[in-house]
Amino acid sequence: MSFGRAGERGEPVDHAVVGRSGTVTIEIGGGELPGEVRVEVRGTVEQFIAYADSPLAVGQAVLVYRSRGHRDVDVMADPSVL
Repeated sequence: MSFGRAGERGEPVDHAVVGRSGTVTIEIGGGELPGEVRVEVRGTVEQFIAYADSPLAVGQAVLVYRSRGHRDVDVMADPSVL
């Protein structure tokens, strides 16, 4: 595992997930209204609580650009799929 300095909640940041593509599994409301994403990382598929600047629908392809620590990540629409 690749963990770094503490994130917003004081939990280790998970660098392995940053830069990975995933799929929204529970709608992300935007801002501080989280949803959930599925990301393939460490040879398996994992679920993460996800935040985005704007709402993202179920099935939307996303890119993880930041780990907040624990299992929380910031995502954006995957620009390679647009």
